[in-house]
Amino acid sequence: MTLGFEQEIGALSTGEEGVDSIIHCPTLRDELQARESPFISHNYFGGGFVSDEDRVCLQSIKFAGERSAGHRSHTNLAALALRPASKGRRISEDTQPLTGYLTLPDHAMRSGPREIIYHNPKDTHIAVCTVGGICPGVNDVLRSLVHKVLDYGVPESNILGVRYGFRGFYDKEHKPVVLTRRMVEEIHLEGGTILGTSRAEPNVPEIVKRLDLWKIDILFVVGGRGGNAAAELIHRECRAKKVPCCVVAVPKSIDNDLLLIDKTFGFETAVEEAQKAILAAKVEASSAYKGIGMVKLMGRQSGFITVSAALASGLVDAVLIPEVQFTLDGPGGLFAYLERIMETKGHCVVAVAEGAGQDMIDAKVAQALVDGVGRPQLRDVGIWLKSKFKQHFKDADIKYIEPTCMIRSIPTTAGDRVYCKMLAHGAVHGAFAGFTGITVGLVNTHYCYLPIPLIIQAPRKVDPHGELWNRLRSSIGQPNFE
Repeated sequence: MTLGFEQEIGALSTGEEGVDSIIHCPTLRDELQARESPFISHNYFGGGFVSDEDRVCLQSIKFAGERSAGHRSHTNLAALALRPASKGRRISEDTQPLTGYLTLPDHAMRSGPREIIYHNPKDTHIAVCTVGGICPGVNDVLRSLVHKVLDYGVPESNILGVRYGFRGFYDKEHKPVVLTRRMVEEIHLEGGTILGTSRAEPNVPEIVKRLDLWKIDILFVVGGRGGNAAAELIHRECRAKKVPCCVVAVPKSIDNDLLLIDKTFGFETAVEEAQKAILAAKVEASSAYKGIGMVKLMGRQSGFITVSAALASGLVDAVLIPEVQFTLDGPGGLFAYLERIMETKGHCVVAVAEGAGQDMIDAKVAQALVDGVGRPQLRDVGIWLKSKFKQHFKDADIKYIEPTCMIRSIPTTAGDRVYCKMLAHGAVHGAFAGFTGITVGLVNTHYCYLPIPLIIQAPRKVDPHGELWNRLRSSIGQPNFE
């Protein structure tokens, strides 16, 4: 019998009081035949294998008390809100949590190659799809997924790339393509995704029918919170329909807004590229009489890119993010602060995340509008803020830069490229080890497997009382705009 969402979460961890506990991942091992890994002969290139008994510590710091810096962020991570997936509810990146909370166990399961695998590579059929918005690194992940399954011995003809997200499972005009080594050899040098993508809501029963019809043994889903939520529903439908397919997700989010995971691929590249826009805003502002440089960056609900790019550049005077409310007018408002900056320097630079200030733009309609996948439709905070600046700073020269598409569409930096490869390898190892309904990520600098429900409960956000925001404020001297 398939467990419900809350029941399955409760079954994910084991451990008695006073004894270390671990998050357990769902598997199909009882339904599959165990066999030795094809890498046994050379001990996985001399590096050895990973055991299911290896542990990744989820909480790396033991705080002395509630007054310790960063304690609040730690507590928020250890007590996450749950929301069960209900029938008919849209898969949304903006899922609102309920009042129930989950205390995480001490450890997660380590990612990596196992000595025993549960698929015969020569007979294994693979499907890969990319969903959601584009992000630096998607092609890197695709390339590394294909290379690693080929390393296991899967025939090239057995690797299918599903076109344009989930719609490719049932869109007659865009049939799956065979992913060969030659096809993916240089795609990591390009941005975007060679498979195409879409945000269309998945028809889960239809997808599972296709998985069964095509005899797919392993499905890899490269996507964000919405994509991971869909992968979890596909996993559940496979279990309910007794379709023996391992569903493994690779978490993608340029906003870095997935719970528990240290960082998502593409985030490092986005921060690096965002600095170029900030530098341009600085040059424009400093070259003009009473210049104001404005940069709007990605971040629907989480301001990680904006905060990190501002910290790295050292050029930003004020940072506005969705997690921290602000006011414009009054002695403690943004305008008064920028006036003081301009009196001192003659110009200023402001970085704003796209989800900031939504309650100030138009409270009556901001929450009523939704996009095609059920997410609240954001009002354009950049245009709104620029108009407010024009009204207040009458003789200022305001330059507004929005580099979103330029950031999303570029190839990865070297660090992100390596990270994409490790995530993809971990996903392949996990699938061949028989795990299903999991995602792979870096937790406390170690790669591990996590059941998908854990990372999609709510968006990860910058803690207004946490270390990251404190580092920014102490670095640039930004007050609370109250």
